Amino acid sequence: MSEQIKQVFEKQQLHRKTMKARTVSDRLDMLKKLRGAIHIREELLFEALQADLRKSRFEAALTEIYFVYAEIDHALKNLETWAEPQKTAGTAANVLAKSYIRYEAKGTVLLLSPWNYPFQLAAGPLVSAIAAGNTVIMKPSELSSFTSGVLRELINTTFSQDEVWCVEGDAEVAKALLELPFDHIFFTGSTDVGRKVMAAASKHLATVTLELGGKSPCIVSRSAEVKRAAKKIAWGKLINSGQTCIAPDHVYVHESLVNSFIEHYKKAAKAMFFLDETRINAGSYPKMISRKHFDRQQELLDDALEKGATLAWGGESHAGSMTFFPALLQNVSGGSRMMQEEIFGPLLPVISFTDLDEVVRDINGRPTPLALYIFSRERSDTEYLLAGCSSGGACINDVLVHISNPALPFGGAGFSGMGSSHGIFGFRAFSHERAVMYQAAVDFNHLAYPPYTRKSGLLKWLRKIM
Repeated sequence: MSEQIKQVFEKQQLHRKTMKARTVSDRLDMLKKLRGAIHIREELLFEALQADLRKSRFEAALTEIYFVYAEIDHALKNLETWAEPQKTAGTAANVLAKSYIRYEAKGTVLLLSPWNYPFQLAAGPLVSAIAAGNTVIMKPSELSSFTSGVLRELINTTFSQDEVWCVEGDAEVAKALLELPFDHIFFTGSTDVGRKVMAAASKHLATVTLELGGKSPCIVSRSAEVKRAAKKIAWGKLINSGQTCIAPDHVYVHESLVNSFIEHYKKAAKAMFFLDETRINAGSYPKMISRKHFDRQQELLDDALEKGATLAWGGESHAGSMTFFPALLQNVSGGSRMMQEEIFGPLLPVISFTDLDEVVRDINGRPTPLALYIFSRERSDTEYLLAGCSSGGACINDVLVHISNPALPFGGAGFSGMGSSHGIFGFRAFSHERAVMYQAAVDFNHLAYPPYTRKSGLLKWLRKIM
């Protein structure tokens, strides 16, 4: 496998100049081919996502397949504009010159995608990489093996190896790929693995886009519509059984609303994901990806309870079907694993607060999260929290939905990542912004050439105009 990887990489290195030189029309044709290939394999993708994560057809369509269609369609509509050289303002020093930014493909890029949204988070960055004119090698996660298999067949029968190639494999395959001198690496996954990717990229001075994660907080302020907030948070937390990088990780609820929030959350979760009071609706509620991840949820729950947390609701589990039920916890110790690690599952700590200053201090005491969710009807509270807390992205009176707008950049900050994706931001992530200046036939730059004697007057004039 390692030898085949090297051979394909060398093919793409030889072909990358050809890809760079392709017209926008050629890139649009590639995107149309990708869209068509996905459409033909829709049923296979639905079956694979059901097998990997027990995703319902509707959830798979909404969060995976149709999401990628929207990404492709946005690129098809806007790529011609994105790729045009952008004229910039001039300066007094080059008053007659014309300055532009040209967008050029970075070259050969590597996409490493995760298992939780195994189609969306592989195909989405691929759209941007193709739009920018790169050659691409991609490796989807081995944990979502059914979807990875469909992806490999889809990619490798639609494109030639010197354009786009998909390789399956485990961590050893990823390691072999990271040893190669790619021009850009796009990684989606955990912060710990992100560090390894960045270290590998540094050996070849490759640029990186890291979409990581973190403990994305929700705040339900005193003025929030608690019923509406609870329903939205329950949906955002429990879609894909909490295995979402921007899922609400924990929620700060004003002390006057805690009991109401818990009751409304329970009702909303049961209505969306349960058949009755005790039975999960397997047609709407996905499973954990693996036994390891299932066991980790139990370990987080047990650790929190041992450290003094109380279980307000839920927490049952079925190991045979790898189904972990939703749970609400209170009085969770800051020293528990649940408050130290990204939960990435259906467990939700509910933290009571009396003053927003407490919330700001607590959030700022942790690494910058990928998302921040604020529920409030008071603009002053919203602005105070946005100004006081950093995050990759944010939603006001909703969760998750900012990722659905390709006109917004999606990405983290600090420990939750670097760089942005989607739409023009993804196009730019895979492009080199090249500065180009066309000098006029007549210019005055020679006035600044040596010798510098008798130029004190010119220096005074320059100081006035610059």
